[in-house]
Amino acid sequence: MKGKVERSHRIDAEEFYRLLDGVVIDDAEVFNDKLREGDCYNYHRPHGGLGGRTPYERLKQKTATQA
Repeated sequence: MKGKVERSHRIDAEEFYRLLDGVVIDDAEVFNDKLREGDCYNYHRPHGGLGGRTPYERLKQKTATQA
């Protein structure tokens, strides 16, 4: 599990915090809005380990087949 957490932190740094360009956001609502805007990792970028799907697409597939 340690490797997954470290990867998550690396991805956050590469794909989210870099977009803030050093700006510190101390308002949780604004910060969460920025997170939703910049969530390329889960919603837009295909993952090789998921057969070229995004994590969100995989989640939708899993929940649709379980219903």
